[in-house]
Amino acid sequence: MSETYAKRLSAILLDAVTDKDPQMQEQVCGALCDFGESKPAEVLSACEEHLRLHEKLAHPYRTIILRAMEIVVSNHISELDKDTARAIILLASNEMTKVKELVSDWQQAASSVLVAVGRRFISSVMEELLSKFQPGLLPHPCTVHTLASLSVSNVFGVVPFLTSILSTMLPMLGAAKHDSMKVVFCCALQRFSESILEYLANLDQAPDPTVRKDAFASDIFGAYDILFHQWLQSGGAKLRLAVVEALGPMSHLLPSEKLEEQLPKLLPRVLAFYKKHTETVHVSKSLGQILEAAVSVGSRTLDIHLNSLLAALHAQICVPVESSSPLVMSNQKEVLRCFTVLACCSPDRLLAFLLPKLDTSNERTRVGTLQVLRHVINAAAAQMEVKKPVILSSMKLPLLDTNNKVKRAVVQVVSAMAHHGYLEQPGGKAMVEYIVQQCALPPEAEIQKLGADSEALAADSVRAISVSTLYLVSTTVDRMGEVLWPYLLEFLVPIRFTRALSPLCRSLVHLAQKRQEAGAHAPLIQYNGNVHLPSPYAITTRLLVEHCGPGRWWRPQLCLLQAVSSHPYVGDGRGAASLRLLNVLHQDIHPALGQRWVTAIPLLLEHLDEYSEETLSQKEWEEKLLVVREEEKTRVSLLWEQEEKTRFLRDSLAVVSDNTWVCHLTLEMCKQLPNYNGTPLEKNFLYKCVGTTLGAASSKVVRKHLRELLETARYQEEREHEGLACCFGICAISHLDDTLAQLDDFVKSDVLRKSAGIFNLFKNRSESEANKVRSALILCYGHVAAGAPRELLLARVEADLFWNMSECFSTKVLGIKVETQDPALRLSLVQSVCMATQAICSSAHSSSFHLSRKAELVAQMVEFIRAEPPDSLKTPIWKKAMLACTYLVTLEPALEEQVQADLIHSCLHRVMAVLPEPEEGDSPQEVSAAPTVGGDPQELLLFQSLYLDTVQVLKDLLTSLLLWNMTPLGLQVMLEHLSPWIKSPRGHERVRAVGLSACLLQFFLQHLQISALVPFHNLGLLIGLFSPRCADLWPATRREAVSCIHSLLYLQLTCVGFSRDYQDDVAEQLLSLKDGLVHPDPAILFHTCHSIAQLIAKRLPPDQLINLLLTLFESLGDPDKNCSRAASVMINCLLKERGNMLQEKVPEIVSVLRSKLQETQEEHILQAAQHSVFALATHHCASVVSNLLGSPLPFDSHTCTLWRALALEPGLAAQVLGLLLEKISKDVLFEESQAFLLSSTPDRVATLLPLAATCALHEVASAPASGPAVLELYPQLFVALLLRVSCTVGVQPPRQLQAKERRSASSGLASRSLEPCSSAVDALQAVLVRGGNEDVVQCMELDGGWQLLRTSAGHEEGVTRLASAMAKFAGPRLPLVMKLLFTTQSSMYEVQRVTSTAFLAE
Repeated sequence: MSETYAKRLSAILLDAVTDKDPQMQEQVCGALCDFGESKPAEVLSACEEHLRLHEKLAHPYRTIILRAMEIVVSNHISELDKDTARAIILLASNEMTKVKELVSDWQQAASSVLVAVGRRFISSVMEELLSKFQPGLLPHPCTVHTLASLSVSNVFGVVPFLTSILSTMLPMLGAAKHDSMKVVFCCALQRFSESILEYLANLDQAPDPTVRKDAFASDIFGAYDILFHQWLQSGGAKLRLAVVEALGPMSHLLPSEKLEEQLPKLLPRVLAFYKKHTETVHVSKSLGQILEAAVSVGSRTLDIHLNSLLAALHAQICVPVESSSPLVMSNQKEVLRCFTVLACCSPDRLLAFLLPKLDTSNERTRVGTLQVLRHVINAAAAQMEVKKPVILSSMKLPLLDTNNKVKRAVVQVVSAMAHHGYLEQPGGKAMVEYIVQQCALPPEAEIQKLGADSEALAADSVRAISVSTLYLVSTTVDRMGEVLWPYLLEFLVPIRFTRALSPLCRSLVHLAQKRQEAGAHAPLIQYNGNVHLPSPYAITTRLLVEHCGPGRWWRPQLCLLQAVSSHPYVGDGRGAASLRLLNVLHQDIHPALGQRWVTAIPLLLEHLDEYSEETLSQKEWEEKLLVVREEEKTRVSLLWEQEEKTRFLRDSLAVVSDNTWVCHLTLEMCKQLPNYNGTPLEKNFLYKCVGTTLGAASSKVVRKHLRELLETARYQEEREHEGLACCFGICAISHLDDTLAQLDDFVKSDVLRKSAGIFNLFKNRSESEANKVRSALILCYGHVAAGAPRELLLARVEADLFWNMSECFSTKVLGIKVETQDPALRLSLVQSVCMATQAICSSAHSSSFHLSRKAELVAQMVEFIRAEPPDSLKTPIWKKAMLACTYLVTLEPALEEQVQADLIHSCLHRVMAVLPEPEEGDSPQEVSAAPTVGGDPQELLLFQSLYLDTVQVLKDLLTSLLLWNMTPLGLQVMLEHLSPWIKSPRGHERVRAVGLSACLLQFFLQHLQISALVPFHNLGLLIGLFSPRCADLWPATRREAVSCIHSLLYLQLTCVGFSRDYQDDVAEQLLSLKDGLVHPDPAILFHTCHSIAQLIAKRLPPDQLINLLLTLFESLGDPDKNCSRAASVMINCLLKERGNMLQEKVPEIVSVLRSKLQETQEEHILQAAQHSVFALATHHCASVVSNLLGSPLPFDSHTCTLWRALALEPGLAAQVLGLLLEKISKDVLFEESQAFLLSSTPDRVATLLPLAATCALHEVASAPASGPAVLELYPQLFVALLLRVSCTVGVQPPRQLQAKERRSASSGLASRSLEPCSSAVDALQAVLVRGGNEDVVQCMELDGGWQLLRTSAGHEEGVTRLASAMAKFAGPRLPLVMKLLFTTQSSMYEVQRVTSTAFLAE
């Protein structure tokens, strides 16, 4: 970059400084600084030149440029040449002193530039400044200020000039009249004094080591005299404060005798400023410097003023500290510095003043005193050495204070004491115990006791500070090892220290490891008569049980292994900490454990380190736990929840294999049970640990302890029932006989009676209390069944387990058994039956086991299910009862058909009826009917979890029932139970039912064993059940319906011999259509349904087609309009694709269509029927026409609708018209018979088939779509109908129609009469209209020709008029008509010959 370009760019930036936007100004300043990083000399020259040439530039803009120059100079002072430096010095000096008035920002910026340059070019800067600092004249304030700042930034460069500067300045002090100038001089004297002191303190590095304090003493004292005796007396507040700030460092430079002389006046005056000023940090700092100076000269004046000094300083330290106020914090640091000075010179008097302050109850006084005490312990350790006992004894009352601020202060004092050997003194252990107590604090207690004005950050909480202190003291203070070990072990067992377990374990692990390093084979715990140390059994029990769980992290939750298996990271990582301590103490707990624990525990810890609470896989972690012996795995699988968490203990007991040790451990666990009365989760796990240890104990010990547990259990606490029951269940793994014997003895006692029993514990027991005892005992039997060895269980399950459960569940009133209605007792029985039946099913001999109580137990479970409130799911009774039935139905004997049906109906009725939480897209009716589980997310989560579990159990139950009849018929029976729910008007019931069906079909497909080809007779029926649901209003139902059809098609393939792994292209295409079912557009939805029907048509056996169609016809009346339309679409598709196979089924189909039309007037059903009959007629036209002609006359509106449907396509319409012409022409037109014996002429009665064909032809020709077909057959139709008219003149309706009319007339019902001649005339008129000859019809109507045609007397006249109208309006069509009429001249019927002759003649 050229120099010219750099100047040009700098000039552009400098011109932009004058922008009015402050943000833009700052950006320009930053740009100048950035450019100065690469071109410092060019930028500085450009800035100097710009300021020099633009004298009138406003000072705010000049300030910005000077700030940029100061930054560039500071960063590149080493690159500056002398010429540039000289130009900058002259510019800055001129800018600084250009105006006499103080313009702080501008002048301060110029001063900063001079200070920055002075760090290297001190001589040039001093030369410029001293030229403006002449004797006899008051200098510019900024000149003095710059000298002061320069003295601090370049001590070694300025101090040699200070003797002449001070001598020149001293006369100026008296000449200063304004406080502002005096303040500047005070600040300069302060900075000069500080520079001199720093110079003297570093003489070994100074350029002139001969400089002495005495060289400045005279001038400093002269300045002191003016400041103290004149300015301090008469100045303003700001000046007085500046004087006090200056007096501090100046006091060090005063002659010793002068300082001693001034102290009696100086100290009181300085202390007085505490009362006059709020910002006292400068006063405290100055006071500290004065005290240091006084002590350095051995002043005796301090003794006289010590009390007032201590009182004033103590008042300052007791001021509440606001974390947002740095000045107050700084003041406290300076005050503590003053106390340090006083502690070094007068430790006795200091403690005599401080220690009584600890006895006060005032929070601020006590906290402030503790802060001072901590500081002097650290800062004046040598002086406090002999005062340790006194200081320790003075801490008794602060240790009892419950205020959190005091607690934090006490913890900090104890930390200081630990570092300086206080805790080794008598009374030191009380300090350790205090720290542990604070580590065990619950956070709720801390929050509650903090004041409203406190900002209690987590890092500053009492517990956090205490935890940190305990660990640091344990790990960093070597001398504390003897104090803390083994003393900290005493805090492991007491419950009140539960929250401190994690920090205790960490500290103990570190201490133990250090002792092991010192003596590798020596026992870590030396009891030596120390009765306070916990036994190895107590330590083991405590570390196994204690752990902090989620939600209530401040309370001891869960046990170590429970937390390791469930929540190993919560509670400050208490799981890992406890594991590490167990690993370290293995030799002291039992020598045999070393090999096992040393290898196993590190693996567990390593796994914990690899994951976090969010990423840890629960299943994987439980598998990582120490595994029990392989032979026990099968029979403890049902106790997974509790057994998985006690495997570490069980395996440890197996390694020890010492009955005495096990007995002691069991006794210790039982002794600790009452300690956990307030924490049921922990107590429950301790029960499990007791059961585990009893499993390794002798039979005598087992019986004794089990009896004691039954007698001392707190049955009123329902959450304790589970723990007691688990204890018995785990114990039964090894001691089934002893466990059952104790339970039986307890049940046979009068424990369950209301009156006084043999145990005082159970006297005057109420019904509610007795129910709780029974509930616990029933649970015990269930867990015993779950844990019992399978080879022993089957022989005892009915006589010893189910019988005793029944006895405990029911009570006797006047010798009659009465079952309780207590929900808790019911739940216990359900759970126990579930566990017992699950245990039976897991036995290797379960397939041959005959459970005689099976029907009784199933009936009882069904009763429980029915007794629960409908439409709700608040307890797990449904789930547990259905789960019990799931295991029961797998056992012999098989359930009766009615019992099975009742079970299925009860379960479905309960589960299907449960209303879901409202979701987006639900109908308003379903949203309003949805249950409310409250606004609590936990309740909603519990409801959802319980519901999903219940549905899964229902699936398992239905599949278990299906296993008894794995045939297509058995599958149909199961699905028939679901059919009402599949067609339910409620969406949530449909989606559940179809989902269950999909599950059953998939299960059936996976477990179907085909040894020979089996026809799947009900395939069409089942596909028809699910097909319409492909258009359900709920997308989930649609998807499940496709899955059902997919499974059914594969079932068909399996039944006809295809392998189970065969992949059918057509069936697989169904799955790809699911996406189309999600789309809300009806067109896309029904197109997808059509595609599904096409795939079904390709794989459906011919014999199943009619069943499918009939089922779909039934679905036309589905309340869900979408499903009804989908059924219509699928029917039409199937008829189109496979209708050619339905020749024999046409009558049945036509009959069903007529009946569906009679049942409903829905427009879409009407259209569906029309499309169906049309599609069927395209394959079997003659059969459809024949069956429709068999419909009762006169045709009702539904039959007429079907006839008109046949005219939808010209080709089919022509075919139908041809068939009808054939029926009209070839059949006998009428019959002659005498109505009365005396009648001279016989009556003519029309025959049914031609009459029906005539009516049908009229309906077909009436349809607008039949026009092309009518034109094609126009001559034939005209001639046939004209001749039909002639043959029916005077002809009576068929006899059966006459009888029908008479019955209708007698019953008062309106009935439409059917005149053969009129029907023929109507048909002729329809043909003429549809053939385009409306003029002929109208002409005949005007001439009365139609009426003449209907009468015997005027028939010939009517024919001639018709012929005339035809000649007039339909001339081109007459040749073909006349040709056909010529052929009728030989007709057997005279009337036809007459009619054709009349027409031809006309």
